[in-house]
Amino acid sequence: MKNSPANHYKQAFESWLVDNRIKHISPDKDKKTAFGNLNIKSFDYLLYPHSGQTIIAAVRGRKFKAESFEKLAGLQCWLTTNDISQLKQWQQVLGQTHKAVFVFAYRIENFDVDFDGREIYDFNDGKYIFFCVDLERYCEFMKIRSPKWQTVTISADDFRLCAVQAEKLLL
Repeated sequence: MKNSPANHYKQAFESWLVDNRIKHISPDKDKKTAFGNLNIKSFDYLLYPHSGQTIIAAVRGRKFKAESFEKLAGLQCWLTTNDISQLKQWQQVLGQTHKAVFVFAYRIENFDVDFDGREIYDFNDGKYIFFCVDLERYCEFMKIRSPKWQTVTISADDFRLCAVQAEKLLL
């Protein structure tokens, strides 16, 4: 895999993309000249799912330690305000033909989990589940989590409204 992601969350997600034959590219983080003076952190992937709409994806890894996925409680979905502003800027640059999403990649820490019928992805020695949240929907519901750390989050109820498993969005 050229330009392999540096962390296991991104590696697991990229492996899932390959296994599910979803066309994707990962921008070369060392080359920022394609968009002139745009000085923002690059997104993680451009995804070309079977539905046809190009997706700008930013992957954020989290651990899941709860015992059940019922009601999707216990899923951390915080982001930094920079995460939000940078993905918004990419959405503006690439236009309305692209949809910006955050992919929350959860590594299952507790192996005695009720997955509630959800697809779990085995990668290396870990189990992962991937949820996607549309940038616009996230912004609609986000609340400040920590002013000091400049983080935001959405409630578990709002996460249930906004999040879809990756295979539902991409397959």
